[in-house]
Amino acid sequence: MTILVAYDGSADSRAAIEFAAKHLSAEPTVVITVWEPLLVQFRKYPIAAAGISPDTEDEARSQAEQHAKEGAELALASGISDVTFRAVADNESIWKTIVDVADEIDATLIVTGSRGLAGVRSVLLGSVSNHVLHHAHRPTLIVPPTKAPEKA
Repeated sequence: MTILVAYDGSADSRAAIEFAAKHLSAEPTVVITVWEPLLVQFRKYPIAAAGISPDTEDEARSQAEQHAKEGAELALASGISDVTFRAVADNESIWKTIVDVADEIDATLIVTGSRGLAGVRSVLLGSVSNHVLHHAHRPTLIVPPTKAPEKA
């Protein structure tokens, strides 16, 4: 069994890793962070294309690699012993890239937080986790945000 964990540095993605470490048996785990290359950004945001420089793509790749490494370190610290990490460029959408990587590694389970770092969020469930849930042909675990401790 291989577990695929989507990680973007958000509190929800950290909660997903911690939940997986606590509740799933020790299995090989792949932590991925998906980043958008310039061409994808140009297609999505053509008006903003003028403000995007080639250095932006290198920065995005580097930041994604750092997030993926951070997620793997968190997984190790949380008790998962067999962890690898990858930064993956998306060619179409983040959710599709997660599903494609899950298919590529034949993941037994996809784990993701309910919401990530996206600026616009849906009311109940983030669009990435919602699309992964509805398009992955394998079990998917969506971990809700951790509840802040109540003040006395």
